Amino acid sequence: MKRINILSVRFALEETVLVFVTGAVLYFAIETVWRGYSHISMALLGGLCFLSLYLLGRFFPNMPMLLYCILGGVVISLLELGAGEIINLRLGLDVWDYSSLPLNFRGQICVLFSFFWCLLCMPANVLARFMRTRIFGCSE
Repeated sequence: MKRINILSVRFALEETVLVFVTGAVLYFAIETVWRGYSHISMALLGGLCFLSLYLLGRFFPNMPMLLYCILGGVVISLLELGAGEIINLRLGLDVWDYSSLPLNFRGQICVLFSFFWCLLCMPANVLARFMRTRIFGCSE
């Protein structure tokens, strides 16, 4: 039977929480500056998105930036679609609605914002790499 080092589990939990909270706070702030307001669900989605980007870079540290941004944009768009289906369509909170934008799907995702997510992946990658190497001591 394999033994689990409780210190490494605690460290992984602390790392996960700090990365999630960083993404939540930063995305809430970005959206507040962009739209003038945000919703708590966007902080939760932002945390999940940043954690996903963090893990993408951790598992594939040598991935070219262009590929990272494209994959990151796809991941964020899929998370946004899932969240939109629950938050906007099922719960009726109407936090966002892209139905007036071209090439949207059910008003929850659209090509324009998927492109924005790809662009946002560049600074997210820099921050995630800084956190992995300088804060958590992971080698790249």
